[in-house]
Amino acid sequence: MLNRLFIKNYALIENLDIQFDAGLNIITGETGAGKSIMMGALGLILGNRAEGKHFFREDQKCVIEGFFKINTYSLQDFFQENDLEYDDETIIRREIAVDGKSRAFVNDSPVTLHVLRLLGEQLIDIHSQHAMLQLNTERFQLMILDSVAKNQEILQEYKQNLSQYKQQQESLNRLREDIASANATLDFNQFQFDELDQAHLEDGEQERLEAELSQLENAEEIKRGLLGASHLLSESEQSATFSLKESLQQLQSVERFMPSMEELVKRLQSVWIEVKDIVDEVSAKEQDVFMDEGRLVEVNERLSLLYSLQKKHRVDSLSELITLRDELEQKILVVANQGEQLEALEKEVAKCLEALEEAGKCLHNARQQAMTQVEHYVQAVLAEVGMPNAQLKIELSLLETDKYKTTGADDVRFLFSANKGQPLQSIHRVASGGELSRVMLAVKSLVAQTSALPTIIFDEIDTGISGEVALKVGEIMERLANNMQVLAITHLPQIASKGQAHFKVFKQDEGEKTKTDITLLDKEDRVLEVAQMLSGANPGASALQHAKELIER
Repeated sequence: MLNRLFIKNYALIENLDIQFDAGLNIITGETGAGKSIMMGALGLILGNRAEGKHFFREDQKCVIEGFFKINTYSLQDFFQENDLEYDDETIIRREIAVDGKSRAFVNDSPVTLHVLRLLGEQLIDIHSQHAMLQLNTERFQLMILDSVAKNQEILQEYKQNLSQYKQQQESLNRLREDIASANATLDFNQFQFDELDQAHLEDGEQERLEAELSQLENAEEIKRGLLGASHLLSESEQSATFSLKESLQQLQSVERFMPSMEELVKRLQSVWIEVKDIVDEVSAKEQDVFMDEGRLVEVNERLSLLYSLQKKHRVDSLSELITLRDELEQKILVVANQGEQLEALEKEVAKCLEALEEAGKCLHNARQQAMTQVEHYVQAVLAEVGMPNAQLKIELSLLETDKYKTTGADDVRFLFSANKGQPLQSIHRVASGGELSRVMLAVKSLVAQTSALPTIIFDEIDTGISGEVALKVGEIMERLANNMQVLAITHLPQIASKGQAHFKVFKQDEGEKTKTDITLLDKEDRVLEVAQMLSGANPGASALQHAKELIER
């Protein structure tokens, strides 16, 4: 509920501080007095953009504050999600600096216009002549049915199912694209893998073969070298082993007389034993070396294959070939596994679709049950406001699954006829501005019984009505105010007479400036204002009496 509206230095307003009633608040004033300026200021704290500069005094900033009582609106989660401090009386402030820059605050915490707009939508519903276009939209028409049917939980479940179905369907489409792409290269990958797999690649094999090739190609030179070394170490007259053995014997003979030679004897003995071992190993290796033409051909062919594969696949080593082979194998396995994934995901999509269709039908059935109630209620209210022959017919059809929307699984049409003999047609084609105003008022009064909308503002929706009809419209607004706070800007005395609080907007000149002001009328001033609305600036006794009767009625 809007408790208070404070406006400073905005357009023709120098300072306004308005305290609103919890029920029906009437706002009147001559055309051009500044009622639209007040609505513009209110729009700024509801998240509308500041178009241009709006200053009563050019050297001061503009400040607009709204004080809202929100303890019954269950907005704690919204405040928490947007990191705002919650208070049962929430203050929304908008400041426009001299340079045109704008800032917004909720309980002194700075917020973006997006957050401000989201909060504003939950605090106030402004119903103007322009807003009557809502009635022509499918979203609004479905909202009416859902509000009357109390479909909030069913609609939420439907939206969750729709979101889950779309996500799973997107995943399925991506998987199908991946499979198609993988299948397009599968044959080529399989060919490359088979070629590498049949080569029986082993890590380190190339290095071993290259070493073996070098040995096979140089077998004679290697054998000659080994034989020469063996001869010098053990077979020549001055062989190393013979000389070492002789030297060892000489040192051992000296050791008897010089105990200090023991260490040298041990070292020389170790050298002699090591040389003998070397001679044995050289001899063994010499026996192993021989010219094997068959093996040479085999090694050359194997290395030729490895070099050829590396060149073909543009890699520099055998280990890279092995890595490529393993990668190709994984790609082939992925294609094989994707078939199973596809089957599982198709089952999941079918399951989600079944749940979505069930939720869509449940929502459709609930809306169908609410249709008759909406039709009868609106027709009853329209008869009350001077349209006894008006008819409203709602058509609701269940969509094909692939055409489901976020608003539900339905197409909806509001068909309307204002007069006898007039065929039912889409409401925006046959209803005049005044008729649309009354239809919207009927709809809003119905929705107000089930909606948690806190404050509704009727901004001059009384176009095209007068007399007894206007009086009935005022009575409906009065009934609305039993469930919610209502602000009505009107030019009709029949509606103006119905408020619990009546405010008058007026202009006055101060020096060289004209400014807009507002005042809460007392009982006598209210009678005078309604009388002036009935008969002009200088109402007579009959007009005053009529005004008094309207107010007391």
